[in-house]
Amino acid sequence: MISNNNSLFYRAIRQLPRQFSPFITCNRRIMNIQTHIRHQSTAADATAATLLQKNLIQANNMLSGYGSGVIGCAVFDNQGNLNTSFNEMKREELVTKHGLLPRDLRKIEKSKQNDLVPSLLVRQNGILISLLNYKALIKPNMVITFTSSGSGISLNSSAHLSFMNDLKLRLQNSTTNQVGSDPLPYEFRALEAIFISALSNLTSELKVLLSVSEGVLTDLEYSITRDKLKLLLIQNKKLSTFNKKAGLVRELIDDLLEQDDVLCEMYLTDNQLGIEHYDDDHAEIEMLLETYHNHIDELVQKTENAISNVKSTEEIINIILDSNRNQLMLLGIKFSLGLLSLCGAILFGSAYGMNLENFIEYTNYGFIGTIAVGIISTVCLYAAGIRTLHRLQKVSLLSRINRDIKK
Repeated sequence: MISNNNSLFYRAIRQLPRQFSPFITCNRRIMNIQTHIRHQSTAADATAATLLQKNLIQANNMLSGYGSGVIGCAVFDNQGNLNTSFNEMKREELVTKHGLLPRDLRKIEKSKQNDLVPSLLVRQNGILISLLNYKALIKPNMVITFTSSGSGISLNSSAHLSFMNDLKLRLQNSTTNQVGSDPLPYEFRALEAIFISALSNLTSELKVLLSVSEGVLTDLEYSITRDKLKLLLIQNKKLSTFNKKAGLVRELIDDLLEQDDVLCEMYLTDNQLGIEHYDDDHAEIEMLLETYHNHIDELVQKTENAISNVKSTEEIINIILDSNRNQLMLLGIKFSLGLLSLCGAILFGSAYGMNLENFIEYTNYGFIGTIAVGIISTVCLYAAGIRTLHRLQKVSLLSRINRDIKK
């Protein structure tokens, strides 16, 4: 009997996997589906992240001008003639052919209206300059001016055409037997054209700012209005921005003048011919930079004087407004003293007007006496208040010091 029970028990245990196999199979299918969904979601997330990253990179490239691989340019040969066959150059060509580094092109590819921080990099066989709106690569036998989109100057604008014509004339004005020829090397003539164009633009901009600022300051001498104060604030901000921009150009020239090795390396033509410059053998480029340093320093001084005049006017206006505010406060205090002084007359009038029997009712001069006492008390209280107010107005720093010494 026991053996039969044991056999039945073992048989039932053996049949358990068969009975639970549908549930186990279902659980396995559910786990497989969850794993598949998890893999699909992970793959979808990775794909979405990749697409998002690509879109962000593309948007960043569109905003900053990077990633196109092509930079607009204009090429001048060693005779100063414009080569019309070159309108665009690849970044790889600029890096490999002209001996530049990839990071050197950051200033060139920036699509800002006005690059505030100037730079001048001297490489093995070229000078890469970025000065305000003008960006160029100067070689011993060619000049590449970069006209990237978003530089703030249109290719057909008068400023750009004037710069191109001036650069062309200076490059063509080489050392010959003709009268009026420029004895400077090719690279210095190109550098001088860039400095002249940049400083002429700064001078024109400063003239406009100074004329507008002087007009606003003159109008404020006759009347002070909200619109004029707002315009004065705007002009002060513009003058501060211009002062910072001109100051950075002056700092660039200062740094160049302090580096003798960089000045010697800027003789590209001589270095190509095997003529090396050492130590203080850089008189030409030093005098050239000194000339434009004096000019930019004059612009900075004029800007600082204009800013000083604007700040002085603002201080005077603040003093005038404070004085008017004090006068209004003084007028309010005087009215308050007058109302306080009336309290004496009101007190006597209210006491006289009460329905109480008193000896004043039986006199002939009670009404006149009450009015006289009220007026006298009002005048006395007002005079005492005005005397105290004048004494407070005459308090000075010296009187406070003397009072402290006596204590």
